[in-house]
Amino acid sequence: MDLDSNVGGRDRLVRATLAALFTVVAIRSLRGGRRTLGLLAGAGALGFGCNATTCFCGLNRALGSDTSESGNEGD
Repeated sequence: MDLDSNVGGRDRLVRATLAALFTVVAIRSLRGGRRTLGLLAGAGALGFGCNATTCFCGLNRALGSDTSESGNEGD
């Protein structure tokens, strides 16, 4: 499977920020005994963090969206 970059610019920054925010929510929730919220926030943090790190998003690919700089060359 070819994983071309389709996340970049502000989109990547927003995803990294959301990953950090969800990490804080997950830690606070797990410490407070709210396991369901903590696990969901942790999963979101992993997902957004992976997207920001690899510059690839499967949902973007499925929707035909490309926010990377290379995606704007064909326009």
